[in-house]
Amino acid sequence: MTTHRENSFIRNMRLFVISFGLIAVSAFILPSVNSTAHNHNMAPNAVQQPTGTPTAGELERLKIEEARLSSMLASIRQQKLSVLRSRALTVGVIGFGRFGQFIGEKFTKYGNVIGTSRSDYTKIANDMGAKYIPLSDLESFVMEDELDVIVVAVSIVSFEDTIKDLVPHLEKRIREKGAGSCPLIVDVASVKEHVRNVMLKYLPEECDILCTHPMFGPDSAKHGWHGQTFVYERTRIDKVLLDPSTHQSIHRYLGEDSDESESDFLDVAGVSHGVHENSEAHVAGMDRMERFLSIWEEEGCNMISMSCKEHDEFTANSQFITHLMGRILGAQGLKATPIDTKGFQSVLKLVQTTNADSFDLFYGLYKFNRNSMEIIKNLKKAMDDVVGKLLEKEGKNISILEESCS
Repeated sequence: MTTHRENSFIRNMRLFVISFGLIAVSAFILPSVNSTAHNHNMAPNAVQQPTGTPTAGELERLKIEEARLSSMLASIRQQKLSVLRSRALTVGVIGFGRFGQFIGEKFTKYGNVIGTSRSDYTKIANDMGAKYIPLSDLESFVMEDELDVIVVAVSIVSFEDTIKDLVPHLEKRIREKGAGSCPLIVDVASVKEHVRNVMLKYLPEECDILCTHPMFGPDSAKHGWHGQTFVYERTRIDKVLLDPSTHQSIHRYLGEDSDESESDFLDVAGVSHGVHENSEAHVAGMDRMERFLSIWEEEGCNMISMSCKEHDEFTANSQFITHLMGRILGAQGLKATPIDTKGFQSVLKLVQTTNADSFDLFYGLYKFNRNSMEIIKNLKKAMDDVVGKLLEKEGKNISILEESCS
């Protein structure tokens, strides 16, 4: 039987979809500037380059239309924000350390926050307007009545054990409160394929899953999240495993042309599903997931929908190699001098920022990204090639260097 809360979900979701649809319309169509189009009708074509000399008043008409579209978009954004705040999410954060507090404080602007961790962060939580429950009482944390989302913000190394500990309490919640009560489970780890596989392996099928990676932290985003990159993959909704290779996100709609049929996706059984299914559970799941993603979007993040596999391929060539070089250079004991060049100052900053992170993070980037060893091999080969060229200038072979180091 449809509950009042489910009806609210459906109504909010429909308004949310309509809002995004209007944004998409404003992003992809331009007004007709033909002199006969006095009512500012929208033309479905791309920008038409003027042929010959523009007619008098044409620039003024374009500016007026631009202002109208800007006003329209601002109005839609306000509607979207109103929908987001119409039913505030309750977000639980497991791992309320430095990063958990960093994101938890932002979440309090949009809803209720409950933190849990091994250490006692009760005062910190109270100061930011959040509730705190010790990790030793994980059951009470999971059984909170209005818990909508659980963000697992622990280290990559301890992620699997944390999920295993979480499962029995989620199963109890489902038994006592019903299948629809299972919170959306979100990770914020730096390595995606590993955590995705862990969640799919252990979490009850009733739990929706969203894999995310905020490509920033308390240091790099201490002045705000605007312009920071947020990567995500909608992994499972209403027991349906989404195929990220075919699933198109709303954010991709705004950035590239796509036929409406491309919003369909196949589940693991090969059955086609629409992004917005008619089932109440699917609509409610989408509503909750979009509400959570909208928090990051409202804070100004650059939203990028990407598969976990593709993410790990990219980060091995960017994030892991950055941390690897920072650790290697840090091991050299480099220090500032009175005559540092700008380039060397950048090197020292790299050493400082990468070594400020825990070694567990660095180890996790290595251990749980299958592409990391290939990066190490390529780096070693590149170093041998460069050193070999230096020795070649002196008529020497790199084996001489290897002998001197042994």
